[in-house]
Amino acid sequence: VAAMAAEQRRELGRLSALAVYRRVAGARRMERSHRGAPLPAGRKRAKTRPRRGRARGGGSEPEAPPAAPPSRVKAPVQPPPGEAAAGPDWKPQGGPAAMPGGPRPMGEDGGGVSGLLRLLARLEDSRQRAAELFRWLLAPVAPAEFLGRHWERAPLLVRRGDPGYYAGLFSTADFDAALRGGEVHFGTHLDVTSYAEGVRETHNPSGRALPAVVWDFYQNGCSLRLLCPQAFSPTVWHFLSILQEQFGSMAGANTYLTPPGTQGFAPHYDDIEAFVLQLEGKKHWRVYSPRTEAEVLPQFSSTNFTQAELGEPVLETVLEAGDLLYFPRGFIHQGDCLPDAHSLHITVSSYQRNSWGDFLERLLPAALQMALEEDVEYRRGLPMGYLQYMGVANSDTVDARRTAFVEKVQSLIKKLVDYAPIDAAVDQRAKSFLHDCLPPMLTQSEKVQSVYGFPAQWKDGGPCNVDILITKDTEVRLLRHGIVRLCNEEAGVMLYYTTENSRVYHKEEPKFLELDPEYTDSIEFLLSSYPNYVSVDNLPCETLEEKISLATLLFEKGILTTKKPLAQV
Repeated sequence: VAAMAAEQRRELGRLSALAVYRRVAGARRMERSHRGAPLPAGRKRAKTRPRRGRARGGGSEPEAPPAAPPSRVKAPVQPPPGEAAAGPDWKPQGGPAAMPGGPRPMGEDGGGVSGLLRLLARLEDSRQRAAELFRWLLAPVAPAEFLGRHWERAPLLVRRGDPGYYAGLFSTADFDAALRGGEVHFGTHLDVTSYAEGVRETHNPSGRALPAVVWDFYQNGCSLRLLCPQAFSPTVWHFLSILQEQFGSMAGANTYLTPPGTQGFAPHYDDIEAFVLQLEGKKHWRVYSPRTEAEVLPQFSSTNFTQAELGEPVLETVLEAGDLLYFPRGFIHQGDCLPDAHSLHITVSSYQRNSWGDFLERLLPAALQMALEEDVEYRRGLPMGYLQYMGVANSDTVDARRTAFVEKVQSLIKKLVDYAPIDAAVDQRAKSFLHDCLPPMLTQSEKVQSVYGFPAQWKDGGPCNVDILITKDTEVRLLRHGIVRLCNEEAGVMLYYTTENSRVYHKEEPKFLELDPEYTDSIEFLLSSYPNYVSVDNLPCETLEEKISLATLLFEKGILTTKKPLAQV
């Protein structure tokens, strides 16, 4: 037995990581959907309650063809044609006034995404930053044209002829650095996948994804999907944290690295709006229209399809570095790597479970509860004997009692609209969105003006620079427009915020402060004043002590910044 075990160890030593996986674990075929949202991790709750008088605290890819086909776009992508050719330059919307000092060529700020983010940092209003980033993402297609012709309707292909357009966003070097950081784990952060001869497989071992094992999988033809790259890349984090304010819905991402001549994913459709940004190399893509009305804008991702289940693609192309491909949820897609180059792309996603139907799922139960409390008609008993003439078995029966029953139901449903707490339901959606959000990434100047740059430290045997001295003359504003939301809940008035969120999806519980109702006017004043600074003395609180107390609490939570640093180092 010992000799047999030794021989087996010697044999395993000659095998690749993929072969070991298949030998020991078996070829498990895990049907995993490509989602923009990363997997949830551990959670914590934080809630502070100061004394009264202060605010109280509480993705995706098929069989490789023999050669790269020419790009083609078929109806219903036309009209519009679904393809745009981009020039090399991007300038902010609105002419010279859009950026301080007028527009600057991208090269002056280092080019690529890094230069773009430095340009956007000069804009005072986070909403304008988000709008400009969205415009850059689609350029040269105007956002209005995109939203009118493509959003939730049809794919869009943008050819830029600029391999450096996304430079600095994410690269294979960044992928390697994430692995070497030692925090990437199989299944939680990284999927190893393959798709060959119609079989989709996931080859994840357990434990940490060490570079030697991961790159051996890649060398043996496996694709690598990095979930939640924003947890490992400050640039991706910065990019998505700006873009999420444009969507008003979580902006997530996965990155996909595929070896030449291979594929990692079977044909499928997703439950997100997908923006494929080709970062390195090239990849052949085929996109298909939804097969039935039920698959148009679906709530959930599909299982994998076979090639026999697909019709003709409405769009077929080879994406090269700098290009963009968008397709709505419900559009089946598959992408494979050509024999002569690897492919690295990042899929930016949004609008998962963000439909009218999802909103009504939250609104209608609340409306019914209010109706039951306020209207006796909803509390009256059902007619005696209704089971005898209602139900599917009686659906063809002509009976005046059936007619009266149906008319009563229709009347109550129509009347339900009067009890619908629409704004409160929107606030609850916003609360969920803030929990999904990435925390804001601060520029160096923003850090200096916020609690994150406050110079408190241990020095000469004790703490120094600890006191946060906010006065009536201190000028403050919200760090970002979209980082807070007031919600009037059964337990009280809650202010939800994003500054203490994690870069890992839902690693933290929702963060909130429980406010005395008299502070709501001050929060609304800060929201309406943004992006302008206002003096603490102008906050609509009853006393100066309350104004300073509220401003101090919001500053300590990273929600407020000051026009000038509170302390000089």
